[in-house]
Amino acid sequence: MHQVRLFFIALQFFTRLPIPAWVGFEAAWLQHASRYFPLVGVVVAAVAAGVYYAAALVLPAPVAAVLSTAASIYITGAFHEDGFADTCDGLGGGMTKERALEIMKDSRVGAYGAIGIVCMLATKLSALALLPPRVAVAALFVAHPLSRLAATALIWRLDYVRGEGKAKPLAQQMTNAEFAIAALTCALPAAYIVATGAMTPGAVLATVIAATAAALWLGRLFVRRLGGYTGDCLGAVQQLAEALIYIAVLATLGHGAWHA
Repeated sequence: MHQVRLFFIALQFFTRLPIPAWVGFEAAWLQHASRYFPLVGVVVAAVAAGVYYAAALVLPAPVAAVLSTAASIYITGAFHEDGFADTCDGLGGGMTKERALEIMKDSRVGAYGAIGIVCMLATKLSALALLPPRVAVAALFVAHPLSRLAATALIWRLDYVRGEGKAKPLAQQMTNAEFAIAALTCALPAAYIVATGAMTPGAVLATVIAATAAALWLGRLFVRRLGGYTGDCLGAVQQLAEALIYIAVLATLGHGAWHA
């Protein structure tokens, strides 16, 4: 029952979805709720995939992709997109660690953030729209939990650099066992997708490589520029990993522009 409570706490923290009243709340639970961050991604994927499937029955794939993405943004309150934009502003406009962190804390969106989020959304939407509908639905169930696992890896391996912040309760040390639980919640839907033939093992492997690359590259960048990570950095990793996952799946289909 405690594990169920931790999942609902994670769901409440990362989405707008209501949770049962019996769950209750204790601040200490947030420290261990990060293990279910990828499982929250499965819930988000279910909503996004449901919207995509229903829309694709009567509308072209690009419209279904837009509606699906809008649904995922709505239920998460643009939590990760906002973190990505703030990170772009901070790293783009801050020459020192202190200035970068100050910019990232500012609620206003600057040029780097605006340009970054437009490019990010354009990349995700175009890649998702070009996938065959069955593959697109499967990709959503891989991308949302796996991209959140990539973000969780920062909590597992890096230091939180702010003395306070919304993400600090989640930023306590994450054990290997907790990270293993997080990884398992990604592996199960991926295994089911491969078993049903919606995606090939090679395509799933490509998504793992893409998500790992996003976590490693941004993780090293954050350590070099900030000395660790912030809550905004988690959102940045999630967004980049999600985009790279869609690109990886699309690349495995062999539909390159030169072959069109």
